[in-house]
Amino acid sequence: MTSSEPVARLLLPEQIDPELRKRAENRAGFADEYPFASKWFEVDGYVQHYVDEGQGRVLLMVHGNPTWSFAWRKLVKDLSRDHRVIVIDHLGCGFSEKPQDKNLYTLDGHIQRLSALVRLLDLQKVVLFGHDWGGAIGMGCAGRMADRFERFVLMNTGAFRSQAIPFRISLCRIPLLGAIGDRGFNLFARAALTMAVEKPLTAAARAGFIAPYDSWSNRIAVHEFVQDIPLQESHRSYATLAGVEQSLEKFRNHPIQLIWGMKDWCFTPKDFLTEFRRIFPKANSLEIANAGHYVFEDAPERILKQVREFLA
Repeated sequence: MTSSEPVARLLLPEQIDPELRKRAENRAGFADEYPFASKWFEVDGYVQHYVDEGQGRVLLMVHGNPTWSFAWRKLVKDLSRDHRVIVIDHLGCGFSEKPQDKNLYTLDGHIQRLSALVRLLDLQKVVLFGHDWGGAIGMGCAGRMADRFERFVLMNTGAFRSQAIPFRISLCRIPLLGAIGDRGFNLFARAALTMAVEKPLTAAARAGFIAPYDSWSNRIAVHEFVQDIPLQESHRSYATLAGVEQSLEKFRNHPIQLIWGMKDWCFTPKDFLTEFRRIFPKANSLEIANAGHYVFEDAPERILKQVREFLA
């Protein structure tokens, strides 16, 4: 399921391709929402972006699809006052490089690249935050280096095999039609601006969420995440997800906080929160009745209150 460790290194801003750096600096419409300094690292020749704010206990935040580090901005602003908050942009997402090789966008690839950053920064006693695909990627990373992880905050996510895939997500997996919708018209990312929330997003939030996904080539990861959902044993990421699922047992006695927007139609409480409770019977659980999939947009104050109590 895993290969040898990838070649990785930290990069200085002057080592970044000017065009990539320019994209990260152009925050028109959402600069106040996302005021964080850009950091960079390279894995097997591909450049990824991350945020590293504050000092103290390490909080590692891992986003899903079709989001990027922008999704965690409200938590970063608050928690970085007394913690070190690190937020990655997956390859193909946010301000990271967006290579066009589809084979790069696998669950194992994302786990390996996140693991590379954890090693590069020598992170210890990590508190992992995972949302959407960030649950499987983050827990996959934790499973491979369990001695570095201490606590977990999981929000509207999954880290185990499931057949619970919504019909509207299945439509995006249809050959050609899915690519035209996801990459040609940006339907997946645009639909999430309304379908993933219960409260209307501000203009700045809407601008920020879709800013990195402004062309066919820049939407490759959005599309490939949808293609990478493993429903059958023959799928390229099935064995990897099975391994992530098996590794969850290592953390049954770790402090775990589950936070769920109960109106999520994708990672539904019935199929995903219930399963996490079965796997982690000692976990704390916060159910937010009037929040959707982007729970951090619908209820940031409640999340921050709960997270601060959990961390204390």
